[in-house]
This record gives sequence, C-alpha cells and structure tokens, in this order.
Amino acid sequence: MQNLLDLDADSLIAWFAERGEKPFRARQILRWIHRFGETDFDAMTDVAKSLRAQLKESACVIAPVPVRDNVSSDGTRKWLMDVGNGNAVETVYIPESTRGTLCISSQAGCALDCAFCSTGKQGFNRNLSAAEIIGQLWLANRLLGAEPNGERLISNVVMMGMGEPLANFDAVVAALRLMLDDHAYGLSRRRVTVSTSGIVPAIDRLREECPVALAVSLHAPNDALRDTLVPINRKYPLKQLLAACNRYLERAPRDFITFEYIMLEGVNDSDQHLRQLIDIAREVPCKYNLIPFNPFPQSGFRRSAAPVVRRFSQLLNEAGIVTTTRKTRGDDVDAACGQLAGQVLDRTRRTQKRVLPVKEVRE
Repeated sequence: MQNLLDLDADSLIAWFAERGEKPFRARQILRWIHRFGETDFDAMTDVAKSLRAQLKESACVIAPVPVRDNVSSDGTRKWLMDVGNGNAVETVYIPESTRGTLCISSQAGCALDCAFCSTGKQGFNRNLSAAEIIGQLWLANRLLGAEPNGERLISNVVMMGMGEPLANFDAVVAALRLMLDDHAYGLSRRRVTVSTSGIVPAIDRLREECPVALAVSLHAPNDALRDTLVPINRKYPLKQLLAACNRYLERAPRDFITFEYIMLEGVNDSDQHLRQLIDIAREVPCKYNLIPFNPFPQSGFRRSAAPVVRRFSQLLNEAGIVTTTRKTRGDDVDAACGQLAGQVLDRTRRTQKRVLPVKEVRE
C-alpha cells in the first residue's frame, strides 16, 4: 500500500505512469491531498471512478497521529506526533500578526548532540519519512481549520524542529518540493527555511537540488568553542562551512545566510566573541538571529542577561550587520527554540561524554 504523502510531483507522476495513467492525474491527486486535505478517494469527484477504485486498493493517505496538543499563553501551539514504535516528534505553530510559521521535525531525535539542545539529549532513533515530514504540515493545516480556497494560516515553514534536516536529505527534499509545488502548498522559496548545523556536502547538494532559504546554527564564532558546542564542527570546521555558505548564495532565493546564535552566559557572549562575529560577517553576507537560551533540566547553561543580548544586537547593527533577537515563544509549553524533546527510543552509541566549558548551574 503506497502512502501518497511520501511522493512529490515527479514521484507521483512516475507512480501513475506505471499504472498507465497520464501526468495530469498526479496533479489532480496532489491538489486533493495537499490543497484540500482529502483522504477519501471517493470524494475526489473529478477523478475517474475506475481510478478511484484502483487507488482504494493500492494507495492511502496517512499522516502522523497527534497524541498531545498544547497551546501556550502567547498562542503558540505544539503538537506531539506519534511516528510509531514508541517514537514521537514535536511540531510547533507560531502565530504572528503578519505571518504564521510552522516549525517541522525531520528526525526522531538527533545524532549531532549539540550541547545546548534538549532534542540531542534524548539521542537518536531514526529518520522520518517524507510522509511523516510533509504530514506535519498537512495535519497542521487541518487542525488549524485551513480552508482549501482561502488564505492559509501557515505562510512560512522552517525545518528547525527535532533533528538535523540535512542528515535526512532525500526525505526532506521530497517534502520541500511539495511545500513549493503550486498544486500542493505553493509556498515561496523565500518562505521555506532549512536550518542546518553545518553538514557541508549536504549544503552543496541542497544548493543544486532544491535551494530554499538557509539558516545555519552557528552558536560559536571560532573552531575551539564550536567544536564543543556543535560537535559536527570537528568534521566541517568554520572555514569549510563559510565557504559552503558563499557557494549556496549563488543560487539561494535570498541574498544572505541567517546565522543562528544562541546566547549562553559566560560561554559565547564576550566582546571577543562579538568581534569574531563581525569578522565572519565580512566573509559571508549574513544576518544574525540572536536566540536567548531556553533552559531545560540538566542543561548546564544559563541564558545571557538581557542587557548583554541587547548590547550584542546593538553593536552588530552598528557594524552594519542586520541583527534580530528571536522572541521566546511557547516556553511555558516547552515549545521554544532548543526545548523540543518529544519521545525517542535512543539507538545511538556514544563513545565519549561531552566536556563543557561552563560551570554547573547553581540551584
């Protein structure tokens, strides 16, 4: 039984071709599934009855099942999605006056083990399928009451949920293509963002196969510190990463890379770090998104003081670098950046423990 959520337009055309059907059938089905949110083939009234009968025998539309639905005091909504075998991922909708952003997960857990991230603390179980990735957007539209021919509440999608998107490249790209497809969700490339910790070869592949807006989890402006905070840096150090960012900009829908920078007290918020960030901006056209650290149990970190964050932002802006500070949204339901944990049956095998250059949090 083929889950049609797993297939982007080209794959769906090929699947229909194997059954002697013309490409327009794929476009019809894409519209019914993704634009109208339909799962009942009998309701697809402009599809021939004979084909509907075949679809009922050989295909299905199955998205992740929501097992928990929490709404924050600020309107942020977080769903826990069951993806089977004891694993669940989290999806977050962030409403704002000018847009609605959906934060989507790409893996059950994460193997990259970034020091400040709650997801990484849970370990890693498996990659999500394309159906499980796009299914989060499909389901969120239904749960938010989106009208097929009306304005969608979800205007932006960010691959910033649980997992490293570029470590699950093929499934993520299949989902991205559906997000961009005019017969499906019709989102602009500028409104779809992939966030990566810095897997350089995959950044180059994304540039060639499906360039969308790119955000890089920088979090440290030098290799020594980034090796500790973002361990993938040991394999792809900053020089390689920044070069990949410049290559990406040759085909990117935006003329800058967003560098995400989590503010950790006494770790990466000194004047020296600030100067190094300015130097990086001279190498790569970029904007900085400063993220106040969102605590979770046993993290070992503290959030930089508000005046420190404001000073960082002010001095970066005065240096001519566009800098924003991310609002902390949904932290009362653990939906803020870095807090997503879900439920993961860890299959990772870590041979050494992290050594963090920070003091223990005092009670």
